[in-house]
Formats: sequence, C-alpha cells, structure tokens
Amino acid sequence: MIEWSEEDLMIRDAVRGWIDAEVRPNLDALDAGELPPYDLIRSLYKTFGMDEMARSSFQKRLAREREGGAGGPGASGSGSDEERPGGGDAAMNMLPIIELCKVSPGLVTAMGVSLGLAAGTIMKRGTPEQKERWGLDLLTMEKVGAWAITEPNSGSDAFGGMQATARKAGDEYVVNGSKTFITNGPYADTIVFYCKLDDGSDPRDREILTFVLDRGMPGLEQSRPLRKMGLHSSPTGELFLNDVRVGPDRLLSGGSGGGRESAKQNFVTERAGVAAMALGVIEECLRLSVEYAKARELWGQRIGDFQLIQLKLAKMEVARLNVQNLVFRHVEMQRTGRTPTLAEASAMKLYAAQAANEVAMEAVQLFGGNGYMSEYRVEQLARDAKSFQIYAGTDEIQVTHIARDLLSR
Repeated sequence: MIEWSEEDLMIRDAVRGWIDAEVRPNLDALDAGELPPYDLIRSLYKTFGMDEMARSSFQKRLAREREGGAGGPGASGSGSDEERPGGGDAAMNMLPIIELCKVSPGLVTAMGVSLGLAAGTIMKRGTPEQKERWGLDLLTMEKVGAWAITEPNSGSDAFGGMQATARKAGDEYVVNGSKTFITNGPYADTIVFYCKLDDGSDPRDREILTFVLDRGMPGLEQSRPLRKMGLHSSPTGELFLNDVRVGPDRLLSGGSGGGRESAKQNFVTERAGVAAMALGVIEECLRLSVEYAKARELWGQRIGDFQLIQLKLAKMEVARLNVQNLVFRHVEMQRTGRTPTLAEASAMKLYAAQAANEVAMEAVQLFGGNGYMSEYRVEQLARDAKSFQIYAGTDEIQVTHIARDLLSR
C-alpha cells in the first residue's frame, strides 16, 4: 500500500466534514476540560453507522462462538477486520483516528481506550456471557470504558510493582488498591481492572487477575479529572478500591498467560495505534506551518523564502512520509490478518511519537511568539503530542522491548 484508495479518500473527506461541523466549534471547551468528549464520539459513531457496524459484527462473532467457532476466550484478535472490536475495514478504523488527531488527539485517546483496550480485553478474554453483559455497550459507545493497570508506585514496572490485590473470600474475591493516570477513569461505566492474586507467594511472582467492574460498586471510588499538561479533551483520573467484593462472573480468565498476556496484547494494540495518532498531528502541524510560512512576512518577504524555514518544512515532510508508511504497513498487516509483534509495535510507537513531538515543537518555533499563544493551534498540538512519548509505555520502555527482541534472535 503506497497511497489511500479513492474509497479511503471519500471516507476521509466525510470525516473531515463532520469534524469541521462538530468538533472544531467545541475545541476551546474540549481543551479547557469543560466538555467531556463522549457525546461527540457517540455522534461520530451514529453519523457514520459505526455503532450499527459494531452491533452487526458483534452478533455474528457471538453466533460463531456459540457454535464452537473461532474467537472464543483467549483469541488473539488477529483475524479478519470483522472480528476486531468495531469491525469494518482497516482503513475505516485508521482514518477517523488520523483526522481527529489533527484537531483533538484527546478524543482519540478517550475513544481508543474505551474501545480498543476496555472492550478489546473483554472481547478477547471474556466468555460469551461476559461479552453480552459488557462488550456490546462498549463497542457501540453506549457506555464508556476504562482500562486500569497503572499504579502510583509502579509506572513502567506495571506487573512487578503492582500492589492492587484480590483475596479469595469463599466464592468471591475482595479487591483492594488504587490506580492512577486512568483514561476515562472519572466517567467510566465499565472498568477492566488488573490486580494480583493475594495467595501468600512472592508479590512479584503472583498471578495477574483481570476483573470487570461497574461504576457505583460499593467500595469503588472514581476521582475527578486530573489536571495535566495536554490531552485535556481526554479525562484522566484515579481509582480507589476498598474491599470491593466481586464474583467469579466478573473474572476474565480466557486464554493462556492470564492477565499478563492480556495486557501485553493490549500494549501491541495501543502502541501501533499511536502511529496513526502521530500522523494526524504531523499532517496538521505541517499544513498550518506551510500556510503560515506563505502568509507571514519579515523584511519585505514571506518567511517561507528563508532557507532555515524551508529546512523545517522539509524535515516535517520527511517525518510525515515516514510515519504515513508505518500506518500503511499496519493497515496492510490488518488486512492480511497479521498482528504486529510487541517489538514491532514498540518500534512504530517510538519513531512515530518522537517524530510527532519534534514536528509539533518545530511548528511552534516556526510560528515564533504566535506559536506560544493558544490562539494559534500549534501550541495545543505540541502539548498533546508530548503525551505520545509517555503513555502506552515511555520511549525508554520501547527501546528495551526492541533491543530485547533483537538480542534474543
């Protein structure tokens, strides 16, 4: 794949039209954190029939599972497009991400966590009953999902440093602990929660369990949105669990590897998706920079005639082409039913995140004093782009995963 098809471009233009009509007028409220993003995401889904596609795909998949076909608990999710959360063609999944990230990357973060991580985990690891109970409402965006693994004292050591526990109490579990930096945490209806089985063994070696929690459960507290540097349109919060009692019906136990393998599969999904998000930021920063370089004049000529400005634009274009090729490769992999390895996804995220951050900061520099003002959108994009190098694993963590894979061959 070397370029978008005519059908892809039609989808892109339709999404752009919706964004111009629905998102841009609300951008200030979104970036101020005053407007939660969920009604806008639901509008996107309804406008393009994505909710109905998800519903149809869900029913077909569940029917196959009940007949004993593929896609049961523990399925990798690397099958056809129809079998993935949300269904549809691979490009249809990528293009809205790219276009939304040109305007409000936080919308994509909120949507991606709810669909790709929360719903994705349930659809890969849940029983048919669990999928019916929680999966469909998440896939259609009728409910908001959160994926809770990060803790205040664990950070990048997500498994080893995990302190949240589940203790057996008869037929139930009693869950205690806290999570932080949880996307959608303040507003989530459904929470996929990772913790360790408190069985008396060495804490670092304990089994990782994954539960599905519902808003309002006794002992579960969801904080107000945290203040942060960027991605203000994506609410982030903390979760506190104090003796939350959960039955075995809430335990996601399908597949080999348990909770650890489940989380690793989601790391692949999340990291590969960052490339599409980065492409959106890069394309928008480049577009705004070219327009500004043509319009802004100094010493009687447009600044685009100066070679230093031309160098910035040229480097932005090189970054755009490289990240676009990563996205095209990922689309082709999806279409052939192949899932990236963890190292491949880490490589995609590492390069794309660094490229988006560099392009956004260069755009601020090109705009000069105007670039530092919120009136000029590159300021917001620069703040948002920095998050790409932190969430879903920092740059440093991506390096370790790539290097370990190389050294293990």
